[in-house]
Amino acid sequence: MSNSVQIVSPVDGSLYAERAIVDARTPWPRAGHCTVELPVPHRSQLGCAGADGRELGPAETCIADVVGGGAVPNRSGHAGLPSGVFQNVALTHAQTNELLAGGAVDQVNFTGSVEGGRSIERSAAGTFAGVGLELGGKDPAYVRPDANVANAIENIVDGAFFNSGQSCCGIERVYVDHSIFDEFVTGAAELAALYELGDPLDRSTTLGPMVHGRAADAVRQQISDAVDAGASSLVDSAAFERSVAGSPYLAPQVLVGVSHSMSVMREESFGPVMGVMPVKSDKQAIELMNDSDFGLSASIWTQDVDAVHAIGPRLETGTVFMNRADYLDPGLAWTGVKDTGRGITLSALGYSSLTQAKSYHLRLPMSS
Repeated sequence: MSNSVQIVSPVDGSLYAERAIVDARTPWPRAGHCTVELPVPHRSQLGCAGADGRELGPAETCIADVVGGGAVPNRSGHAGLPSGVFQNVALTHAQTNELLAGGAVDQVNFTGSVEGGRSIERSAAGTFAGVGLELGGKDPAYVRPDANVANAIENIVDGAFFNSGQSCCGIERVYVDHSIFDEFVTGAAELAALYELGDPLDRSTTLGPMVHGRAADAVRQQISDAVDAGASSLVDSAAFERSVAGSPYLAPQVLVGVSHSMSVMREESFGPVMGVMPVKSDKQAIELMNDSDFGLSASIWTQDVDAVHAIGPRLETGTVFMNRADYLDPGLAWTGVKDTGRGITLSALGYSSLTQAKSYHLRLPMSS
């Protein structure tokens, strides 16, 4: 690569050359988080920022978060990066496609929609630039009969409604062993009803608005369609005064009587709603968890570690959680399968997307 810098990996002693220009297309829900997710783990673990030059292109809906505030670039100097290495670039979709098609970058990492990922791939085609994609998700949770039900209720509800459900690895569908199903859904609905929907600047608020009214209305439609098809909603949305059509404020909802014929169990919701289904075995749970176009993360709620070791390899997903969800560990690879995309961030494995292996095969002169 042009202007490359040689790096010695402390992991295995291999030599690498940094990719000259890395273009990061970040999502609006966690623009700042996803921005530092690429370079920081690599620098801290492997002693490099991962690129001689790095362009940040956040989504239009998070300009104030990253571009307007300039949070990451303004602080990058404090982390030891030379001036100008990390730059904000606000581009339209058309400008992004032109940038990639022109071969101006060596690696592009995109977090966003499935169609957005396809557009990135089409634009970069033929340039031989590396492409990393984290796209949609419909992450499942499975509550086994031996689970600590109270703990599962508390953490699954939080995993579903954190950030108003607007989290890439948030829980959107739940499968509960039939023997504890009633206990789980009753507790989940009671806990959901306690949320305070309101202004995020108000300290009493525990559930804020979605990104805009269109997004909230799309989730309202999913809920309405499910109920029309026979599902039951367990949370009284009328108790949440701000939750009205056209508003970005949306009441949390727990649905039962759902099936995989409903969009709320198949298509990404990205809002504060979760459908819950009873299952009678690990086998049935695995089949339903895998019955999705997406595969970012999945969580298993149990006290049996051996069960997780048995179930985990059979799940079509990038990450398997036990008794937790919606959590990142910088030491573990973050990746996905199926329509969730391809590529890796975080961990030593993620380092490879920002560098290029370089071999030195030397035949030294023989001593006379």
